[in-house]
Amino acid sequence: MRKGLILALVSCAAMTMAVSSPAFAEDVTLNALFMKQAGYSEEDVTAMTQAFTESTGIQVNPTFVAYEELAPKILTSAASGGYDVILGDCIWPAQFAKAGLVLDVTDRVEALDLDDIYQGALDATRYEGKYYGMPWLNDVKYMFVNTKLLADAGIEEVPTTWDELIEDAKAVKDQGICEYPIAACYAQAECLICDYTCIAGAFGGAFVDENNEPTLNSEENVAALDFMASTLTDGLCNPKSLEMIEDDVLSTFAAGNAVFAINWTYQFASMNDESQSSVAGQGVITPIPGTDKAESATVNGGMPLMITAGCQHPDEAWDYMQFLASKEMQAEYCANALPIWKSLYTDEGVIEKAGAEVVAASQIQFDYIVNRPMVPYYNELSTSMQSEIQRVLLGELSAQEALDGLQETALSLAEG
Repeated sequence: MRKGLILALVSCAAMTMAVSSPAFAEDVTLNALFMKQAGYSEEDVTAMTQAFTESTGIQVNPTFVAYEELAPKILTSAASGGYDVILGDCIWPAQFAKAGLVLDVTDRVEALDLDDIYQGALDATRYEGKYYGMPWLNDVKYMFVNTKLLADAGIEEVPTTWDELIEDAKAVKDQGICEYPIAACYAQAECLICDYTCIAGAFGGAFVDENNEPTLNSEENVAALDFMASTLTDGLCNPKSLEMIEDDVLSTFAAGNAVFAINWTYQFASMNDESQSSVAGQGVITPIPGTDKAESATVNGGMPLMITAGCQHPDEAWDYMQFLASKEMQAEYCANALPIWKSLYTDEGVIEKAGAEVVAASQIQFDYIVNRPMVPYYNELSTSMQSEIQRVLLGELSAQEALDGLQETALSLAEG
């Protein structure tokens, strides 16, 4: 019976990736940790997991936590080996690999069709030339625009530069159409760094150079942070943005209380769902605006699946990860997260489920991906950046003061 199940799984016409021989449920149970916001929904992951169990007999117990709880949960459970498979952000493989918390799966990843996987998804798994996970969640941020509110202000074209966006935002505000045209993820959380990465990249900035040396206080980064602060002082950005994470931005946009918002792919489906949005059909997804320094910039939101160092069943864990990342699963569940596989972007089913607008926007936006620093000390650096950047947005520090201090912090962390 075991042989029959394995052959059925491997020969299934819809499956596009071979798997190794998994054990039965009575032999193996895996514990997996996932995120409950953005990307694949709990329902999607649960359905994928159930399909895996039905195909292989292996039991998997998925746990879902908010993004902010994900890294602490992984770190606190490392000693006990509480999880076999974990979902990580693209900025964590460096830290986890250096600490010996996850397995090096370079040989397994290099056996995949790497030419068919988007570079951003691969980058999300890599540290110092090695792979520490299976590419899975392929995501970047986009600009979402309520074109009806723009049209109400007599504006027919979606802005392609930040200068144009500010001009449009002022027009919408001055005509009383929307009090705060911009909604942003500026809470003291990782989402703030993601939004800053997008805007700094558009201004020609980066947080590290090609050698991973800190460049936080560059002229471009200062200009980008000054720009962000000015949207608040000018009354164009919703002051509640200082408390908003992604779901808050989505709900603000879906209520018709924003014209412009940067967010992950999942906003497109949600804002067009009449059961949770009052602006269904009014919004579009577009590349994030640029400047004379860069046509656009977005942040890599790729999230790999990783095997913990304490996992007692790494082969079965890899089978599970491959199953979730297979073309079959990614084509089926692409409404909130686009596939890692390039070849699926011409698949009519994927285009229909994800939305032709989303697929078209991704083909532009994927060319302008900026990675947050992939360094072992990133978590400590991000925590400091969140605090100091928000102080700038609150008017407590100048951008130059904050970034000079953060540059010193980054240099100290790099040396330590």
